[in-house]
Amino acid sequence: MIQLTDSIKNSKKFQTVKTIVNQLKSNSHAAFIVGGAVRDLYLKESPEEFDIATSATPDEIQSVFEHTKPVGQSFGVVLVIVNNFSFEVATFRKDMKYEDGRHPINVIYTKSQKEDVKRRDFTINGLMLDPDTLEIFDYCRGIEDIQSKKIRAIGVPEERFSEDYLRMLRAIRFSNKLNFQIEDKTEKALCKHASNISSISVERIRDEITKIIEGENPGKGIVQLSESGLLKYIIPEIESLKGVSQPIEFHPEGDVFRHTCLVLDMLDDDKKKNTELIYGALFHDIGKPDTFTETDRVRFNRHEYVGATITERICKRLKFSNKQTTHIKSLVKEHMKFGNVKQMKKSTFKKFISIDNFEDHLTLHKADCLGSHGDLSLYDYTLERIKELQNEPIAPKPIITGDDLISLGLTPGPKFKAILSEIFDEQLEGNFHSKEEGIELVKTILSKQLTES
Repeated sequence: MIQLTDSIKNSKKFQTVKTIVNQLKSNSHAAFIVGGAVRDLYLKESPEEFDIATSATPDEIQSVFEHTKPVGQSFGVVLVIVNNFSFEVATFRKDMKYEDGRHPINVIYTKSQKEDVKRRDFTINGLMLDPDTLEIFDYCRGIEDIQSKKIRAIGVPEERFSEDYLRMLRAIRFSNKLNFQIEDKTEKALCKHASNISSISVERIRDEITKIIEGENPGKGIVQLSESGLLKYIIPEIESLKGVSQPIEFHPEGDVFRHTCLVLDMLDDDKKKNTELIYGALFHDIGKPDTFTETDRVRFNRHEYVGATITERICKRLKFSNKQTTHIKSLVKEHMKFGNVKQMKKSTFKKFISIDNFEDHLTLHKADCLGSHGDLSLYDYTLERIKELQNEPIAPKPIITGDDLISLGLTPGPKFKAILSEIFDEQLEGNFHSKEEGIELVKTILSKQLTES
């Protein structure tokens, strides 16, 4: 029997799950909370979601509830909507032969809850709970493995992985999230079949990787992906960071791979669910292997620009949206500019802090420093300078426009664009405040150019 905290037991979500289970029971069907939710409840944690397993068929489930939506009816899964909550309700089943490492050739429903458990991935996810009596049904030593902090495949590990190779990534996610050790036979099977991850759709892989690195220990997750052999089949560019040495005076922590893992871990906890930011951290030094040179010391000239190109290629491969790709690429491309903040003119600094999602750039810079030399002086300087400018518009509307230059007889072209940029810098520096003053400054610039030519 499980002990629930009052906050979970009395929550609207848990009470709704209980209602659904009882409604199925009252219609002569067996029903239980199943999977990760039971594991989390046993660990006295609040589950992110509740899944229900039942002896009712999909048609029977839909006849019991007013609001339903079949989401995987061929696999016995129906979405049940109650009290504005949505829950997956799945029919007990036993899967037959798999032919693609993802989908069973056919599915046979069963009335046996024990048989249903046998097809699940890991013992810690094979638990069932009666929400009325709070009795746990454990047919696969799941409680024992939770207590000993083990991730163990149910039955034969190679069979479980061959049914869905994404389970290899899930093993690492659960290990990382729960700080559990992957059991030896399960780990050996995972490493043996790592190359088969390539048979899984890139979207499913990306989503699972995201869950790993959005957890509390993202750096550890990347190390586990590498040690298992999975990383080289998913993002080989990160694997290539291994052994790329860095100047010790700036990077006492070691090579670029080690640094990258530390930067991920150093992100502020409240930022670790920011998908674009955490991928920006993962990719920020990805251009270093291609720009490695060693003269007076190790250097990576323009690695941020090379890295931005590589990042765009990876993001497209992982099928990120264009908006996400632009954001992640920008984090990589701009991350070295913090090295020049003390030398920036006011106009340049204002432009820098006006880039989209600047707070993410600032957060990455802080983590980058903490994951290497630990010196936050440029981070602190940036914050102080932003504070000094808080009463000034950071990105004001240009006072002088292209129409104003045309009225002075200028023709659009490279020179035209250069003057607009220069006059906007003067505006940001506070050297004029009206259109009339701006026009006079343009005339001065033109006169100076004429004299110099």
